[in-house]
Amino acid sequence: MQKKIRVILPRIEGNKKTKHKILKVAVYCRVSKNTPEQLQSLEMQELYFEKLVTENHDWELYKIYKDVGSGTRRKGRDGYIEMLKDAQKHRFDLILVKSLSRFGRNIVETLSTIRRLKKMNIAMLSDVEQINTMEVNEVLLSILLAAAQEESAAKSENIKFGIRQRMRSGKAVLNHTRFLGYTKDEDGRLVVVPEEAEIVRKIFSLYLDGYGVRKIKRYLEENGIKTVTGKVEWSTSTIDRMLSNEKYMGNLLLQKTCTPDFLTGKQKKNCGEQSMFLVENAHEPIVSKEVFEKAQWKPKMVHIEVPLRMKGGISIRQYAARKDEPDFVQLKDHGKAVIPGSTMT
Repeated sequence: MQKKIRVILPRIEGNKKTKHKILKVAVYCRVSKNTPEQLQSLEMQELYFEKLVTENHDWELYKIYKDVGSGTRRKGRDGYIEMLKDAQKHRFDLILVKSLSRFGRNIVETLSTIRRLKKMNIAMLSDVEQINTMEVNEVLLSILLAAAQEESAAKSENIKFGIRQRMRSGKAVLNHTRFLGYTKDEDGRLVVVPEEAEIVRKIFSLYLDGYGVRKIKRYLEENGIKTVTGKVEWSTSTIDRMLSNEKYMGNLLLQKTCTPDFLTGKQKKNCGEQSMFLVENAHEPIVSKEVFEKAQWKPKMVHIEVPLRMKGGISIRQYAARKDEPDFVQLKDHGKAVIPGSTMT
């Protein structure tokens, strides 16, 4: 006799209006990364729930929402956001998920969302935990969500540890798609692109010859020199960053940024909160160490009054760049430059 398996689904308690009608079902599927293995897992989740809904005659599939991304925050989860918007329009009565961790790994965000869904009389069934959010005790729900969040935190720390170990050995994953002067070989090492390297050297040369970044921008555009992405218009901030990028003298400074809170995923400048790793002579330089260091010292020789009306993170080099503009006044007797509109002290 052939073995048969029948899934006995949890009871869905609704109000009197929904007890005896066909329930419209939404399915939410999520994986963390865009890898072949995880994309296959995403497909398996979809197939599993499609079959599950089809086998239940009291259910009707409304839509399958899916995401590839972290479950610790909303950002980047378009399927999740769309599902919640549809929930507010009462387009379905029930949500199916593989597990609570697939729905979300941020306990505050996820618990708040489940509460809002309950107020709209929308239940969520979790297949792994076998719970119905309309029936489960909120204390138990909080414990289960806390476990999911802690699991995510542990994974995050393991990943960070692995990255730091790579940095300690002088290895790093580098973004070179917008990095003028270099590309990467098959082993991930930086390799000089000769024609782009000439542009980099020209920028450093102009700067040391007294050009500010605005004047360098005009020079590049007037001479038809394009950016690394092929644009004809240059950004002064891009030029400013190039002049302080240690990679151009063959060094790598690793972990310039850090992510203090894995839940938000927001990066910030590493101001000493975590170790940084300087790898000297990591690859072929485009400019010499002497040229690079002169470029770093140059703006420090110019003392500038910062105008009170200007706010935000503007570097001293960007202020110094204005010395080549017609309205920039050099006061030799005071030994400092003043940008018109500023207040002298």
